[in-house]
Amino acid sequence: MSYTIYVSENGQYIILTVQGTMTRELGMEQNMKAHALGRKEGIHRYLVDVREARNEDPVLKSYKFAHKDMLDNPTIDESAVVALLTHPDDDSHDFIETVSRNAGFNVTKFTSEKEAVDYLLNHDSDS
Repeated sequence: MSYTIYVSENGQYIILTVQGTMTRELGMEQNMKAHALGRKEGIHRYLVDVREARNEDPVLKSYKFAHKDMLDNPTIDESAVVALLTHPDDDSHDFIETVSRNAGFNVTKFTSEKEAVDYLLNHDSDS
């Protein structure tokens, strides 16, 4: 598993790109680093590109990721707007979107990079 985290060219959102297998522990490591960069840069929008990363965690671990790990971590920006960019043939991240929303996080799944970026650029992070 490898990943990169950087500020978009226009400076309006953080990009987290992941390749390989996703797990609860790896997801938290990546999210903590991405949110730390967001805090440093004053950015509350995130493009999480997992088109080349499959979520391998069972349902219970995915649930705990959203309802425990993310909520219990002060590094995580609870006002963040997240566009989760997945491969069209990969539904392994669907439950993460659902439980994240149920936990109060603004996470929306996309299969089109253009739609994901448009969503981030046109969405108010305070709403």
